[in-house]
Amino acid sequence: MKTYAIGDIHGHLGLLQDLHGLIADDMAASGAAPIVHIGDLVDRGPNSAGVVEYLRAGVTGGADWVVLKGNHDRMFAGYLSSLQHHDAGLRRDLSYLHPRLGGAETLASYGVKNAADRPLAPVWEEARTAVPQSHLDFLTSRPAHYLRAEALFVHAGIRPGVAIADQTEDDLVWIRHDFLDDPRDHGPLIVHGHTAIDTPTHYGNRVNIDSSCAYGGPLSAIVVEGKGVWQITPQGRKLLAPVA
Repeated sequence: MKTYAIGDIHGHLGLLQDLHGLIADDMAASGAAPIVHIGDLVDRGPNSAGVVEYLRAGVTGGADWVVLKGNHDRMFAGYLSSLQHHDAGLRRDLSYLHPRLGGAETLASYGVKNAADRPLAPVWEEARTAVPQSHLDFLTSRPAHYLRAEALFVHAGIRPGVAIADQTEDDLVWIRHDFLDDPRDHGPLIVHGHTAIDTPTHYGNRVNIDSSCAYGGPLSAIVVEGKGVWQITPQGRKLLAPVA
């Protein structure tokens, strides 16, 4: 059984479409399979609105795509729900429009300019009008994990030692070191993003595919077949062997 996965997108529509093209080439040679998008569709990059619409339209149109919820997607949807909203996983001294998070870039892609430099209430009112309800509905309805064969796809990771059915969404979209530093076999191979690294890396019990697209790095895709993992590249498949 084969599954494709794409890492954190962060508003880079062109890179996403390019990867879909590479995956289509691989499918032409090896057969069709679902494509899982690991979350963080929005923030920091130039065209979050375009990414959301592209994926929403594809899923609505019947494409065999799974789009998971990332912490940035949840923060954006929460911000739109209430000006006073503060995501449970976000530090108390930060807000959605803090420059570190890239929310202003997301609002700019919907036509709300200079959001971080203007009074909060008028910006929020403008954002509520500018972002289509279909986009908000799409973001809030995304699942937080997807299990297929021997792989579990999730944005950030899992709480080690906790059954999949008992995982909290806070952990699935926010967890870092309690998951990243745990060498145990989790059962399925965990395919995740959230923690930016230079290149997709197989750690034995997990595969991180967030290759720092939000910070000028590439957007990456892999294919999982049984216990094998390969990166999808313009030159074809590249085996991702577990690091020592």
